[in-house]
Amino acid sequence: MFALGLLMAMPLIASAASISARGECVRHYTVQQGDICDSISAANNVSTYQLKTINAGYIDAGCGNLIPGDDICIGYAAEDCSTTYVVVPDDTCEAITAAHGIADEILRTNNPQINAECDNIYIGEVLCVSSLVQVPHSGALTGGFVAATTASEPAPTASQEAEGEDEDDDDLPYCDEL
Repeated sequence: MFALGLLMAMPLIASAASISARGECVRHYTVQQGDICDSISAANNVSTYQLKTINAGYIDAGCGNLIPGDDICIGYAAEDCSTTYVVVPDDTCEAITAAHGIADEILRTNNPQINAECDNIYIGEVLCVSSLVQVPHSGALTGGFVAATTASEPAPTASQEAEGEDEDDDDLPYCDEL
């Protein structure tokens, strides 16, 4: 019985460990009608990457599924970049780093979506231009939208398998000999 309880508690323990590893949400935003990721990011000094990463699983890749009234996390403690820059026409990574006095490596670490050629930044995108590394961990659980876990059927134990032992063994070679 203890093993069954432990098995059912494992997803919750993993969720709690992941939440504490990434920090506590320190900034929230309530989605408004007409919001897009870039407008939320620009108005709240949060990079578009950070907004999407923190809310992965809630915000889709195109940011087309925001629901007015929803509360989303926009910053975690120790991973909250609030020093931002909105990309304008003809911007380059070199121009952005020079204007903000940061190294190219820091810009790319804080904005890992930028490709090697820096030709995928777009007008209106909000970038983190902090001189410190303040990027949220990708692949973590989603921000304020942690999916509920459901208990699945436990795997059969040896005693459960023994009850029906030898019912279908006749069609398998050598099963009774092992």
